[in-house]
Amino acid sequence: MSLADTLYQLTPPPTLLLLIITAIALVESLALVGLLVPGVVLITAAASLAGHQEIALTTVIAAAWVGAVVGDGASFLLGYTQRERVTRLWPLSHHPEWLARGARFFQRYGSLSVFFGRFVGPVRPMVPVIAGMLHMSPRAFLWANVASAVLWAPAYVLPGYLLGRTWQQLLDLPEGIETWLIALAVLLVALAVVFSWLRQQVTRTGRLYRLAANGARRHPVMRRFWLAQSWRGQGEVPLASWLLLILALGTLSGWTLMVIQQHGPLEMDLRVNALFAALASPALAGVGQALARVGDTYGVLALVLPWGLWLLWKRHLAAFLHIAAGLGGIALLNTLGKALVGRDRPDAPDYLTGSLAYPSAHASTAVVVAGLAAAFIARELPHRQRHWVYWGAILLVVPMALSRLVIGVHWLSDLVGGALLGLVVCALVHLTWQQKPHPPLAPCPWWWLAAASLVLVGARVAWLPPV
Repeated sequence: MSLADTLYQLTPPPTLLLLIITAIALVESLALVGLLVPGVVLITAAASLAGHQEIALTTVIAAAWVGAVVGDGASFLLGYTQRERVTRLWPLSHHPEWLARGARFFQRYGSLSVFFGRFVGPVRPMVPVIAGMLHMSPRAFLWANVASAVLWAPAYVLPGYLLGRTWQQLLDLPEGIETWLIALAVLLVALAVVFSWLRQQVTRTGRLYRLAANGARRHPVMRRFWLAQSWRGQGEVPLASWLLLILALGTLSGWTLMVIQQHGPLEMDLRVNALFAALASPALAGVGQALARVGDTYGVLALVLPWGLWLLWKRHLAAFLHIAAGLGGIALLNTLGKALVGRDRPDAPDYLTGSLAYPSAHASTAVVVAGLAAAFIARELPHRQRHWVYWGAILLVVPMALSRLVIGVHWLSDLVGGALLGLVVCALVHLTWQQKPHPPLAPCPWWWLAAASLVLVGARVAWLPPV
């Protein structure tokens, strides 16, 4: 019996499954337990089972919507009727910072916080109870609760539901493909972990940073370089950026030479393309085509336009110029790299006729956009929180890069070369930025800017052809 058949037999009946989805959405919205429940994991699993049973998508969304509305309503009622006792209830009695964080969010956005808060994980279960404690109008709360749930429920269940509709194909793999799929997943996770660990070790509090500092003191030339970089970096040498530049540039040079000497796809390229051909499905192809539009010139412009305008409006000219230089530089280097290597694509749709493969412009541009965003955001955060930003950037880049394999327009080695080229540009931009102190970019209306970017990117995907 296959793994897919085993999972299918474990699936509960449709009615019970819909009740489970409603209960998960309800519990995750409750003030006292919502932060303790891994709602995303649970709802993805439940929605996957619903998709596999081919339960109507509208019914699944309706179940999640009911749970979300009831959960937020119960939290509001708790705060409205038990205002003085809420802070003494577990687990809030042990974590007063949860209420404080939600209160700051409510004070900042007022009644709109009920609508926005549903989409912000750390404050989602807290905003309704705080709205009740502050005696927000029940009618205003009801409208915000219902309207936000209408948008939230589809976003909450769609990924799992789509996975459920396709997991039979994903689990029934041709012989020998499983090993390559597992190896690829392990490699991606290992690289991400190593990158995160190294970056933490080369900051001022890291062990590698202290070893490098001790070594620099023993050599006059290195000592002068270290002191010069330390003075420019306001007391900390940008060792992480230098290490990233050296490793990425060296690896890119060797990788590019290997690709040029091969005169065609590598053995690894052929095997990985066979893997993705075996995984092909209409759903994956649709996602790949959508990401292709997000990562092209129009998509990137739509994504960064609100942020660039905000930087200009707030007169953060240095940050704007550095980001613009990074995007312009990666576009130029992609063009030069493709002309130098002259590698053909495995498949070239009409809109890519005449376009070359190495390096992948989608992969390199995604690395630059996500990498520079992570670097600027991380500088506004304490050291202990910065790794989360870089993990988020990695999670955004990987699907964008793999989508090029899904639609068959790149070899895996093209993606590796593009990612390395993007890291080189990120390191150069960040080193230039660290040459002198700059005012902080915070406070930033990140929610409004992110919403504007999503609207523009959605319009680009829906209305403009790929380029």
